[in-house]
Amino acid sequence: MSRVWGVTGAMQYQKLGSYTYCAIISTLPICLPVCLLWMYMDKLLVLIGQDPQAAVVACRYSMWLIPALFAYAILQSQVRFFQSQNLVLPMLFISLATLCFHVPVCWVLVFKSGLGNTGAAMAISFSYWYNVILLGLYMRYSSSCEKTRILYLNDVILSVKEFFQFAIPSAVMAW
Repeated sequence: MSRVWGVTGAMQYQKLGSYTYCAIISTLPICLPVCLLWMYMDKLLVLIGQDPQAAVVACRYSMWLIPALFAYAILQSQVRFFQSQNLVLPMLFISLATLCFHVPVCWVLVFKSGLGNTGAAMAISFSYWYNVILLGLYMRYSSSCEKTRILYLNDVILSVKEFFQFAIPSAVMAW
């Protein structure tokens, strides 16, 4: 995070865009091992002594939550992008729009369709993707983000190694 703040403090806005897209590209593959864990959640829960029926329900829920995992990985990079530029109001309004979207979608999927827990996971996934799309559209078309747009994909790809040099120690410290 300090790397991003240094970039905005030095007014190197294009690097901020490169770092954001690099973070998105780098975190999406990390979701794959988590997906594998979630796919075998029932077996893992039974292995550690949980009730088999509850484990099956938890596994079904986590399976339907997998699309939300990928959206969340993108969303976290977008949130850091907006925070580093002090663009709080767009995030607030987009979050409110997402909330207004989520409540009826969740109600329909959980109660009206009878999907229950599965509907709840689907609603979360839809809402995360809705949030990601709205923030992405704002990033793409807003004049306040114009300086941060990347010109070359090569800059993003070259930043991946540097991203992991900071991300891995940070993840280990947080764990």
